[in-house]
Amino acid sequence: MKSIVITGVAGLLGSRMAEWILQHQSAYHIIGIDNLSGGYKENIPSAVEFHQADISTNNLDLFFENKNVEYVFHFAAYAAEGLSPFIRKFNYTNNLVATANVVNACIKYEVKRLVFTSSMAVYGIGNPPFFETDTPNPIDPYGVAKYACEMDIQIAGEQHGLDWCILRPHNVYGNNQNIWDKYRNVLGIWMYNKINNQPFTIFGDGSQKREFSYIEDCLLPFWKAAVNENTSKQIINVGGTTAYTIIEAATVLQEIVGGAELLFLEQRHEVKHALPAHEKSIDLLDYKDITSLKDGLATMWQWAQQQPQRKRMEWDAYELEKGMYHSWK
Repeated sequence: MKSIVITGVAGLLGSRMAEWILQHQSAYHIIGIDNLSGGYKENIPSAVEFHQADISTNNLDLFFENKNVEYVFHFAAYAAEGLSPFIRKFNYTNNLVATANVVNACIKYEVKRLVFTSSMAVYGIGNPPFFETDTPNPIDPYGVAKYACEMDIQIAGEQHGLDWCILRPHNVYGNNQNIWDKYRNVLGIWMYNKINNQPFTIFGDGSQKREFSYIEDCLLPFWKAAVNENTSKQIINVGGTTAYTIIEAATVLQEIVGGAELLFLEQRHEVKHALPAHEKSIDLLDYKDITSLKDGLATMWQWAQQQPQRKRMEWDAYELEKGMYHSWK
């Protein structure tokens, strides 16, 4: 039987992609890998062959050898962009070293295509909208790591014949997102705060602009990134097409949850307006922005209220504390 490997299978992208494949592409057996540091086993569909492993340190032969792996969706990452300057070693191990391990396995076992989820963070400071042809200029270690992964994958394509598609999603949200991590996923952080009678926290004045991507709208495009001929060796922004300031996004969620206080924190080091171009995702992936932010958040809020009171992710010690934001100390 043909197989698909999904790294980060217990997280938002991995678990929901596994569900979609099982429902729409049942000819494939799914091998899921996750170290459960940021995802939850309960998210993983029961039909997935699950392995709890750290892809930055484990030999991946076990998950590829004699498995007839055709496609790999490499979703595993710790996407705490703002925290990455304070956990540099962890950031590079978790993102760059782990990806090198996956690339080696893809080459060795001759997979048809590697789909890698990069990030808007590679663009850094620029003039929105960011096009895939723009020269990356990341401003934090997370963006640096993602850009390095992109370059390594392209080198593997040139030297070893690895076929790939690099996706740059942005601010994906929905059911199965980790809402228990205080350093990432702003919409999830706000939902956690509401459930725990805390205010919505906003870094700076909230005028930063972002586009939010509902997971359901991304799954078919993710699949097309793996199987379409015209997506071979392409870099593609993928996700929501409507820009919101952080204040506007908070206002939408306030209405859904029945109100919440806003707490403004110190400005952090981040891109002011992270807004991608969308033409390529529409042309190559047939991406459609079907779900409004209000409708997507309403569905996610219903899900969030049914979740257990899990322990919140907080770092006991950072690699570097100089310049650490007061709210994270």
